[in-house]
Amino acid sequence: MADPSQDVTLVSQVLAGDKRSFTQLVDTHKNKIYGLLRGLGANPQDAQDYTQEAFLRAYRKLAGFREESNFASWLYAIAVNVMKDAGRRKKPEPVEADVLIRVQHHHTETPESAYLRKETGGEVQQLLQQLPDKYRIVLLLRYTNELSYDEIAAIAGIEVNQVRNRLHRAKKSLRKKFKEKEGMIHEMLEACSDKRVHSVWK
Repeated sequence: MADPSQDVTLVSQVLAGDKRSFTQLVDTHKNKIYGLLRGLGANPQDAQDYTQEAFLRAYRKLAGFREESNFASWLYAIAVNVMKDAGRRKKPEPVEADVLIRVQHHHTETPESAYLRKETGGEVQQLLQQLPDKYRIVLLLRYTNELSYDEIAAIAGIEVNQVRNRLHRAKKSLRKKFKEKEGMIHEMLEACSDKRVHSVWK
């Protein structure tokens, strides 16, 4: 997790003429920005391009950054706007499985869900992508970027109570989809088991 006070120090150094300090800001935040954009549906190449553009915009707007603000959330807002401005939403790519696991970190993993995650990773990775954009972005900002409700509200342009509501609905939807996947696996396992039993008695 980035140190907000260190970010502010680096910003001050950049504004004072030390351009090398901006490289440190890039190194600190580039992976989070890239991950956020991938989670929002950008393919790997576009996510790289949008990440670069986000840092270029941030550099140009750096004089407008307020020291009392969180640099990370300010940067995330820029990155989200970069993607929106691109105006060409391509077919979402699967996000990494650990994104989904982090989103449901309060959910106790059962042997069945562990099997599901292992055997049908591709499908599980796409569960998050099935959510509407307004739900997906609050989940990504909350659980993969660890932002506060206030910060998420500022980035998404909504009220804090709407952030809570969307998080609740998004997690509820994910749990439902996850249980449906578990049910499918149970049915497949039972079907396979029945076939083995029948074959023994033939």
